[in-house]
Amino acid sequence: MLQHLLQLSIAFALALPIAWDREQRERSAGLRTFTLVAISTCGFMMAAQTALGASADAQSRVWQGLLTGIGFIGSGAILKTQGTVRGTATAASIWNTAAVGTAVA
Repeated sequence: MLQHLLQLSIAFALALPIAWDREQRERSAGLRTFTLVAISTCGFMMAAQTALGASADAQSRVWQGLLTGIGFIGSGAILKTQGTVRGTATAASIWNTAAVGTAVA
């Protein structure tokens, strides 16, 4: 249990600088979004490792599901208005933060 809490804390700490920067610049996603993405992806991967063991195939399927879900969240940050597209950097940052959370797991 302590190992899991440590990993979740590391995922939070690694996402915090990105989240803080985005919050200070008043972007569409900020402190809560980025830290939650990192913690949740780390938590899901740890749960998968515990439930599924060392099976690389099973963990790969969980990672693929996480990528799809995070891509969906990121796509919600992208807005197209009057010939301009905004939010692509936010979407990419959300996806990157998910990768950090997963790597910690």
